[in-house]
Amino acid sequence: MSETKAVIGITMGDGAGVGPEIILKSLQNQEIYDLCHPLVIGDAKILNRAKAYVNSSLNVEAVAEDQLSSLNYEHGTVYCLDLNLLSEDLPLGQVSAEAGHAAFEYLAKAIDLAKKQQIDAICTAPLNKEALHKGGHKYPGHTEILADLTGTNEFSMMLSAPNLKVIHVTTHVGLIDAVKMINPERVYRVIQLAHETLTKSGIAQPRIAVCGINPHAGENGLFGYGEEEEKVVPAVQRAQDEGINVVGPLPADTLFFRTVRGDFDIVVAMYHDQGHGPVKVLGLDAGVNITVGLPIIRTSVDHGTAFDIAGKGIVEEKSMMEAIRQAVELAPKKQ
Repeated sequence: MSETKAVIGITMGDGAGVGPEIILKSLQNQEIYDLCHPLVIGDAKILNRAKAYVNSSLNVEAVAEDQLSSLNYEHGTVYCLDLNLLSEDLPLGQVSAEAGHAAFEYLAKAIDLAKKQQIDAICTAPLNKEALHKGGHKYPGHTEILADLTGTNEFSMMLSAPNLKVIHVTTHVGLIDAVKMINPERVYRVIQLAHETLTKSGIAQPRIAVCGINPHAGENGLFGYGEEEEKVVPAVQRAQDEGINVVGPLPADTLFFRTVRGDFDIVVAMYHDQGHGPVKVLGLDAGVNITVGLPIIRTSVDHGTAFDIAGKGIVEEKSMMEAIRQAVELAPKKQ
């Protein structure tokens, strides 16, 4: 029996940023339609406006929810579940409550469709956190909205780039707060999530390496106040006792090099910049953000709204295309 293509819900993100442009540039490629059925969730008028920025000849077709089961998804037509939330003259490259609220609503609709199995995975274009807050939605970002609206307590952000995967114990909090939030239970659960995610992707016994919190992983108490021994070591030992192939805590300054070299399959990072920095050094257009632990598959570009270049048509679509590919790869296979 042959597989039916997955329907990937692509949320438009902040309409004042580059989201509409990277979506159009990605859907210009026949490859995407060969892989899946792409459904944009956003505002058709904003996509149509963005066609001029990227010199696109694609036909944007606004559709309603009751039409979704009858779409044929032919290359050349971008189907947009049109929520019609933005004004046609929305200023580009500016933080606005209007765009922040709309970005939230696009994601909420995508989550609802995924729960109802009308789409098979979600791929998100970037939103702007300041705009999101101005729009009345006090979340740190996409990941926390997804967790809240799906009732998920244990989740983590995983970044995937060529030769490097990183999963995070903490993400969008200040550094002092992040260190306070790190505890053995949380570190253990993230190790578990890393193991489960990579096992499902086909790696039988993934090699997991855990970062220390302090420089040189504390260097036996020389740096810090024993955070590694208190917060990390018990989690690593517990996971090892359960047969998970994990080592650490290891110095972060050399661990990412070793992982890119091939020593490990994934790194467990303790806080946002510890994990994001090395991935973004490999290329802002190469990374993909994957939320693990959710009942819904969600991937995302690993870059922001790029307000400074919005409307110029110069943004790279590589990260969006890779995010769509990974959403297809992770989506449940339908017969």
